[in-house]
Amino acid sequence: MQLRDKTDSIDSLKVPTPAFAEMNLFAELLASSKPQTGPRISNNRRGIEIKSEREIGIMRQSGRIVATVLKEIMGLVKPGMTTGELDAYAEERIRSMGAVPSFKGYHGFTGTICASINNEVVHGIPSKKRVIRDGDLLKVDTGAFYEGYHGDSCVTIGVGSISEEAERLSRVAQESLMQGLSQIKAGRTLLDIAGAVQDHVEANGYAVVEDYTGHGVGRNLHEEPSVFNYRTRDLPNVQLRSGMTLAVEPILNAGAKNCRTLKDHWTVVTQDGSLSAQWEHTVLVTDSGYEILTDRDAV
Repeated sequence: MQLRDKTDSIDSLKVPTPAFAEMNLFAELLASSKPQTGPRISNNRRGIEIKSEREIGIMRQSGRIVATVLKEIMGLVKPGMTTGELDAYAEERIRSMGAVPSFKGYHGFTGTICASINNEVVHGIPSKKRVIRDGDLLKVDTGAFYEGYHGDSCVTIGVGSISEEAERLSRVAQESLMQGLSQIKAGRTLLDIAGAVQDHVEANGYAVVEDYTGHGVGRNLHEEPSVFNYRTRDLPNVQLRSGMTLAVEPILNAGAKNCRTLKDHWTVVTQDGSLSAQWEHTVLVTDSGYEILTDRDAV
């Protein structure tokens, strides 16, 4: 196939999702009509992009900023704080390192972080009125836009003394992420990642959320391809190539996989009220495996 110089685009892989596949793919946010006040969104979707060495170098920096902020928040959060306080901290720190919050203003989202508690699955809106309590399972997702490129990562934090159920769910979610990452290498496929995630999740008695997927990441926060976390024929099973940058993010529910969106049009919760956990990294595909660009252990 014909590839472009520097930032190549695999245009032949822009395969449409079948009409019967009812999935809220993160990449589909690019088509949203909501007002955009945050980092630039290109409406000209270019397919799957292969990053140049220059671009990879910038993405290492954006990823490092995200990793730094999340590591600090993990050490900072305590019962009695509000999600609004965490949001303000994240924004100040991202800007202090020369970046712009990826999420703030993105299709009208008002926060720098997504702060989702307990049965909230994704996209929780931070608020000065939302108090974090002892025993909460808090998901903090954030991104940084640095010199034209995004980093994106999520952690699940057990606040204070959490239940064994919550601790186990979070641990299995993090393990499933690493199981998926272990499959990443040029020449392998998205189904290799998905199968590893799904097998680990289901072996531990949990459900993979199918309504939301991971995604490519780079000049746009959400790019092709959709990085699904379960075996499916409804989405393109893309072969991985060195230079791809992906956000891999398994989301697990302790109960059923079904979710619903609240009236704020952002916050997604489990249909049955069960706990949910999520871990995410931005990674670079290499010939020998992968590199975690949002590695908190490296900051």
